[in-house]
Amino acid sequence: MPAKAPATRKPATRKSPARPIPPAAKPAAEAKAAKPKAAPKAPVEVVSLIDEKPKKKPVETPVLPVAVLPVEPAVADEVELTEDGKPIINIKPPIVVKDLAAALGIKPFVVIKELMELNIFANLNQTIEPGVAGQVCEKHGFVFEKEKRQTGAGVHKAEPVVAPPAEPTVVVAQDELEPRPPVITFMGHVDHGKTSLMDFIRKARVAAGEAGGITQHIGAYAVDHGGHKITFLDTPGHAAFTAMRARGANVTDIVVLVVAADDGIMPQTEEAISHAKAAGVTIIVAVNKTDLPSANVDRVKQQLQEFGLAPEDWGGTTIVCPVSATKGLGIEHLLEMMNLQAEVLELKASPKVPARATIIEAEMEPGRGPTATVIVKMGTLKVGQAFLCGVQWGKIKSLIDDFGKPVKQVGPGMPVKILGFDGLPRAGDELMVMDSDRAARTLSEERQEEERKEKLAAPQRATLESLFDDLAADQRKSLRVVLKADVQGSLEALVQALGEIKAKQIDLDLIHAAVGPISESDILLATASDAITVGFGVKTENSAATAAKREGVQIKLYSIIYELIDQLKEAMAGLLEPELRENVIGHAEVRQVFDLTKGIVAGCMVTDGRILRTARARVLRRKQPIYDGGISTLRRFKDDVKEVRNGFECGIKLGDYEEYEAGDLIEAYTLEKVAQKLE
Repeated sequence: MPAKAPATRKPATRKSPARPIPPAAKPAAEAKAAKPKAAPKAPVEVVSLIDEKPKKKPVETPVLPVAVLPVEPAVADEVELTEDGKPIINIKPPIVVKDLAAALGIKPFVVIKELMELNIFANLNQTIEPGVAGQVCEKHGFVFEKEKRQTGAGVHKAEPVVAPPAEPTVVVAQDELEPRPPVITFMGHVDHGKTSLMDFIRKARVAAGEAGGITQHIGAYAVDHGGHKITFLDTPGHAAFTAMRARGANVTDIVVLVVAADDGIMPQTEEAISHAKAAGVTIIVAVNKTDLPSANVDRVKQQLQEFGLAPEDWGGTTIVCPVSATKGLGIEHLLEMMNLQAEVLELKASPKVPARATIIEAEMEPGRGPTATVIVKMGTLKVGQAFLCGVQWGKIKSLIDDFGKPVKQVGPGMPVKILGFDGLPRAGDELMVMDSDRAARTLSEERQEEERKEKLAAPQRATLESLFDDLAADQRKSLRVVLKADVQGSLEALVQALGEIKAKQIDLDLIHAAVGPISESDILLATASDAITVGFGVKTENSAATAAKREGVQIKLYSIIYELIDQLKEAMAGLLEPELRENVIGHAEVRQVFDLTKGIVAGCMVTDGRILRTARARVLRRKQPIYDGGISTLRRFKDDVKEVRNGFECGIKLGDYEEYEAGDLIEAYTLEKVAQKLE
């Protein structure tokens, strides 16, 4: 039965269900329907300001209205453009390579490669100069700027870069000048009564809270006498704080030199006189301890004349006031002389100009942060003012007077403690009040950048001469000495005699010289300084002897000054390395060169002197040395010998040298160690 042909049926058409148009696509569909059918489809590369990988191929999409572009307005507002439409990159120095690459949106190795093309080799974490960063940015179509431009919200107009603020200049009118309190510094030898004298003046027991009764820090105080303010700067009298005492002399108007009537002028007193004279300030002498039976004021006045400080009652110009800090004798007269001298000096300053002050001392206080004690030189310091101090800046949060009470403002010549530093300033820095926080911060950043550049400055290339100089400096030795003497006269004579010992190869470093027996502190100082302890006419305390034995410090006692000086000279010479001296003992001329199984040997004739097997030798060719080394083989015929004299033939082999030529001269010599002498 034939197969029945399949009936032809029209395939049924299935209606697809209507799909909802996505919300984001509805505007697109409407826009497409509204446009003419011949509207072309343009390839659009989707670009986002968000940091993402770029598309490999442009996506074929219809042109979308501006309202649906995938750009977030918040991101677009952060873009800063120049007047010609170029994007701006702001990076605050120091400019690190990886930060620059992140700002440009490229891989760091691309930036490193471009830097190498500029002959700059830097890794990811190294910094580059702003000019170099500008060249790299320009290559990628960006403009580099160190300072961020100020732009309005949503407006991409570039403003001109504001020049960094200049340091304020002070112009003072004569009619603005007003009398200011004098700044007075007490100086003198330790234990001569400086702190006790100030203690009586300001009625505050400062010495009772000090370690050992010695002032260990600088403090500034103000007192009122007869309706006039007087500012006191108390500097330590101990010899270890000479640098602090010198700084005190440089910020003061009048120096009160305290001298004990029973001791007279001591070494630290001499240093104080030198600092005061170098600072060019007026000196008033207070002769303390006049109530003691051993006091001798006339002897002190005589010593003052030797230093050019002639008393007024002896026909000079120096004010000398006998006082007693314990009984309060002569204190009123001393204060009157201070006020009188301040009137003579006509100390004036303007309280209306931008304030300037000098840092006396700075420290980190728990709960307060960096604080500094200052003395105002001019102007008026007020709470809330922005300031620049060295490389630091800040805003005055609080002003504290010498009584520990907060104040709102401080005028010229007055001491005050300032809170509000962003970092710890250095003593001696000048504090300047600025117009704004921005100006102070900008100048501080510039100073810090300059300081950083100085520290990171590339060292000079080494030369052969500089290497020899550095080597000689490293090899230069010194003999460190702690010296104690019985009386001041002997000490001065010893210091002068030791100072006259001059040597090119070694230094004599007198790290400490004082009067009195050798104490345990002297031994500890010698231990820390790797020094020897020398005593002249003094004894050693039991505790010092025990400490010296424990620490291994040598103590040498002398009673004759010339013996002490000669012993120290011998010790200095003993520290020198012995000098190697060369003695030529003979010459041998190469007649023939032999190639043996043990190597190349020079057949020689000894022309003068002798050749020793233990000597060193050099090969001279046309009078120029070409090899220097030890003699490894010395033979006469087949026998090894120790010595070959003038007129005999021998075979010589020097180390591993094999390039002998007929006519060469072999010069034998010995090295002798000779003890060096001081030059």
